[in-house]
Amino acid sequence: MPLLGAHFSIAGGLTTALRQAAELGCSALQLFTKAPSQWQGRAIHDEQAQAFRTAMPVYGVQVAVAHDSYLINLASPDEALRQRSIEAFAQEIARAEQLGLAYLVMHPGSHLGAGEQAGLQRVIASFRELFRRPAVQAARVQVLVENTAGQGTNLGYRFEHLAQILEASGLEGKLGVCFDTCHAFAAGYALSHTEQYHQTMQELDRQVGRDRVRVFHLNDSVRECGSRIDRHAGIGRGQMGLEVFRCLMNDPWWQDRPFLLETPKREAGHPNMDAVNLKILRQLQELETPQRAGSR
Repeated sequence: MPLLGAHFSIAGGLTTALRQAAELGCSALQLFTKAPSQWQGRAIHDEQAQAFRTAMPVYGVQVAVAHDSYLINLASPDEALRQRSIEAFAQEIARAEQLGLAYLVMHPGSHLGAGEQAGLQRVIASFRELFRRPAVQAARVQVLVENTAGQGTNLGYRFEHLAQILEASGLEGKLGVCFDTCHAFAAGYALSHTEQYHQTMQELDRQVGRDRVRVFHLNDSVRECGSRIDRHAGIGRGQMGLEVFRCLMNDPWWQDRPFLLETPKREAGHPNMDAVNLKILRQLQELETPQRAGSR
C-alpha cells in the first residue's frame, strides 16, 4: 500500500509535523523547513535535528519530504536572482540533509518571458552549478523536480520539460520527479477516466521513466483540464473526480511511493479536511489491484 500523508505545519517546532501525521495515521509527510515566502530561515540547531530524526520512527513516519521556498527561481533570466536562488536552494538541501529527509521537492522555475528553452537551459545550468559544490554533491537527500500546471511562464508543465532537465543535467541518482495530479490535469493531461489515467501514466513512463517518479502529490483540481490554472481541491471535490485516485491507490507501479495531500485544510463543516481526504483514499484501496498502468 502507498505511504499516505499530507503537508503539515512546523509551527510550534519541527516535531509538530510528526505528531500531526501520527494523529492521522500517516506513514509519510511533507513540510517546509522554514517559511516558504522568505529567503532566510532560522538555523536548525543540532539538537533540533536530532530530536526530529529520533522522533520519526516513534511517530511511525517512514518517509519525510521537504518542499523548497516559493521564492527560488533557478530559471530566472535575471542573473542576480538566479544566483540568489542557487544559494537559497543549496541552503534548502543542507537543511533537508540535516533533518535526514529523503526528498526535497522543487518547482523548476519560471522563464519570465525569456522563452521556455532559455528557461530550461538556465535550470540545467543552475543544477550543474549547485552539484559542483562538495556539500551538495555529498548530500543523500534526492532533489525532486515537480511537474507544474503551466501557469504564467512556469516551466515543467510538459513531461518533456522534466525529461530534458533530468537528462541534460547529467545528475542521475541525484534528481527525480514529484508528480502532482492537479498540476498534470491543469496542464492538459487527461486523468478523469481509467483509460485516460493509463494513457497519461504510459506517457509519463515514456518521457520520464517510472523509476524516476519518487513522490506523488494527490490533489483534485478546481479548474478544468488544460486550464493551466493551479488551484487545488479536496479528493473528489474538483473537476477530476475519484477515478484517478482509485487507480493510483491500486496501481502496482506505485505501491511503495509516498502519496501526499496538498489539499485545502478546512471546508465549511469540516475543520480537518486532511482526515476526510485520507479516509477517502483509504476507502479507494481495493483488495485486488487492477492491471498495471502501461501494461495495456
